[in-house]
Formats: sequence, structure tokens, C-alpha cells
Amino acid sequence: MTVPSVWSDDAAQALIQLTPAEGGPIRLASEAARWVDLIDSTPLLPHTPQGTPPAGRSLSYLLLMQQMAPNAALWRNDPDGQPGFIVRLSGFVQDGLFATEHFAACLKLACDSLRRLDAAQRPYRSGELPLFDDPAPAHHDDGPVGLILLSDLDACLAALGMEYDSTEGRDFAKAISHLTQLIARAGTAKPAKAFHCPHHPEIEKTAIAITSALQSVTTLSPIETGFSSPGMVDALLDVEACGLGPIFSLVTQHGTLRASTLNRLAHKGLSPEAALALTLEGQSPLHPAGAEAHAQMHEAVMPFCDYLPALPEPEIDDLKDKLGRGVRRPLPMRQGGFSQRTSIGGHRLFMRTSEFEDGSLAALSLAPPRESPMARGLMECFSQAVSIGLQCGVPLEMFVEQFAYSRFGACGTVEGDDVARYATSMLDYAFRALSDAYLGHHMPDAPADSNDKQQEPPMLPFGPDEHKTSSRTKNQRLRLVS
Repeated sequence: MTVPSVWSDDAAQALIQLTPAEGGPIRLASEAARWVDLIDSTPLLPHTPQGTPPAGRSLSYLLLMQQMAPNAALWRNDPDGQPGFIVRLSGFVQDGLFATEHFAACLKLACDSLRRLDAAQRPYRSGELPLFDDPAPAHHDDGPVGLILLSDLDACLAALGMEYDSTEGRDFAKAISHLTQLIARAGTAKPAKAFHCPHHPEIEKTAIAITSALQSVTTLSPIETGFSSPGMVDALLDVEACGLGPIFSLVTQHGTLRASTLNRLAHKGLSPEAALALTLEGQSPLHPAGAEAHAQMHEAVMPFCDYLPALPEPEIDDLKDKLGRGVRRPLPMRQGGFSQRTSIGGHRLFMRTSEFEDGSLAALSLAPPRESPMARGLMECFSQAVSIGLQCGVPLEMFVEQFAYSRFGACGTVEGDDVARYATSMLDYAFRALSDAYLGHHMPDAPADSNDKQQEPPMLPFGPDEHKTSSRTKNQRLRLVS
């Protein structure tokens, strides 16, 4: 893999996940050229001034600087996904000041690129191939043509010397969100209104300039704005906290101080050694933001965003803490799931599942109807034990790892479910089917063992006449074999 030397291992790993699985070496330049060349090949918008340089060079520079990158749909040229760009806010802080004009220029470049892609690809999506005529112009009633999502807000506030849980920090987040929305809607049928921002006059000045420049244009397609959710592109940009979420830890996973932590200490006039001394004395120089500050920031920027990631729910977090201590999670009153009737080596098995509200497996019932009372009872007790474990927080992966490919009778050919053709036991089939249904992981069949023989039903006591019939049938079977 070939990436800039200043990029982290997490960014390199994200590039691997974004790259189609083709094998061979991976170079950032060649992978980015796919979507860069795609944008450069599209015609310019009607209002673009003459002599405008190609957008590809600027987009490549922003990617190298980890200031802006396309989302996964645009990176992979996914026709079913909505293209967009993710912008790392902390990348626009220079010498403790936010580069507003550079930020606005990057947003305008991203919006123009998305509109050019939409104008070039719309006829192919609608089925009206432009054989001889130019592509039809964009219409504002076609809906949004892309996404502009902001990320790394808390690290940006730290570089500017602002606290996440402060009025000053929320005012800056509102101003940046409003500016992004104003740029994305400028020139559309429903432009965003200019705003008054006395605490950040440079942002207000930039907003006025953009509004006046496109005041006469009303034919551009709208673009949605907001904050990003955790994903591969955020890792590619080396963000410290995705979207508008706070940075909950002062150190990295490798045990070093985060860049945001160093910035906050520097604005407080503290060196890392001085902060360590205060910590050893029992004083905390920094206080990471909590869930309440996250909710307040979410509420502050909501009027200026079309897309926001969902807030963590305290009730669910408390429930997870209780599950970690072994408290049993209650089943919902109405449960989803599925029922499956299968035959393994000629032995019938009925499997039924129940689900929690989030669709995860909550309970399991395995019933072999034609087995002995002892086998049915043991299978029922086993199902109840697995269900209790699931409701107490045991991951389904652990059950699958433990019981898939277990070998005991009954075993043999699976009939009634395409998830498996051969099973080494009833539990082998059941947990491989659960892995396919709830974990999205298809497990192949184990190779058949010569010792795995289908068990015949037990012999019942016969009367005199029945014994003769049984002997006659046995003799006939022997003659057929011979």
C-alpha cells in the first residue's frame, strides 16, 4: 500500500476497506483517480466562469491534506448510493484561527462537483439516453443530488481554544452549520436565509458574499447538509470524533495524548508534564464532555441540518451496563422472528426464534418431535439455557463458535433449508442457520465423516406374529442387499 507518510495506520486500513477487492498493491493516487477523473469528465455548470481550472486537482489536494474526501458511494461509484463529501472541520484551523474563506471555497467546489455528476448521470438513471442531445438541465424539484457532511467538530473546537460544553462552542457550531447550509442551497429555488453572527463576523461576511454572488441563479439542485456518522471515510480523514460527537477520551488507543488534548492544554497554558503533575495531585486539568453536552450540541445545530446521526439513548446505555453485570434483558411484548421446519438425516427438527426490538436474537426453541422423551427434554432445556444467555448479554457469536460443527447423532443430509446441505448434528445445523440469519455470516458444510452414520429408530418388542413378519421383512432386505 502506498499512502502519504503522515497518514496513520487507521487511515490506511480505511483505504483498504474502501478499495474494491481486486488484489494486488493499493496506491492512493490510483484509487482516488477513479472518482477524480469521473468528476473531471463531466461538463461544467452553466454559471461557471470561463477559465475555471479542473476540479480534480483541488479535490486531490484536499484529500492529501485530509480536509475533505468523498463518501463511500462516490468513492466506489455506487449507482444506488447518494454521492457526497465529508469535510473534516479541524483541518481548516490554521494558527488558532478558522480559515473561513478556504472552507467556503471547498464547500462550493464539493457542491459544484455533485451537481455536475448529477447532470451527467441523470439521463442514464431515468432511461432517457442522450444519444444526440445534451443532457437535460437540472430541475430544483428533482430532490437533493448529494450530501455535504461535517465531521471532527470537537477537535476543531479544541484547536480554536473552545470547550465543547460551552455557549461559545455551540455558537460556533451553529454558525458553521448555517454557513454550510447556505452554500449548499445558494442558487436553488429555496435558498437559506442569511444570518447574523456577531460572535463570528468573518463567517457572517463570507455568507453575505456567497449569497450576493448567486443571487440571480435559481436553477441549481439542492444539496443536503449535516454531520457524519462513524464510517470508513471518517477514519480515512483521521478524525478524532465523528460528526458532532464529543471526544470522550483524552488519550488514544495507543496510550498517547490526543491532538485535541494537547491543544486544550496549550490554550490553558499547561504542558503535558504540568498536567500530569496536577493529575497526580488529584486535580483534573481537563474535563471531557458527557452525554448531556452531546444532546445540547445536537439540539443547537438541528435547525441548520438536513441529516444528523441519532443521539445515544441513556436508557439503552443503562441497560447495557446492567447486562454487563448479568441482569436479564426483558423480552418485548410482541416478538419477531421466524419458524423453520427441517430434517437432518431423516430426523425432524422444529426451530423457532424470537427477537428484541432491535432485531437481534432474544430466544431460541429447538424441538425434535419424533425423538425420545429424554432427547426432547434435553433439547428443550438446552434451548432455555441459550435463551437465558442471550438475554443476559452473551453474544450469539460465542454460541455459534461453540456449537457449530459439533458431531453427534442425528446427522446427515439437510432437507427443508438451503442454508446447509449436510449437518454433523442438529446443533450444527441450528447454529449455522442462526449465524446466516442474524450475523450475516454463511458457514460452509463440514466434510462428511465416514463414522457419521444415520441412526435407525430403536427396535420395538414384537409379538409372535409380528416377529415372523419382521423376520420375513429382514430376509427380504437381506436378499435385496445380496
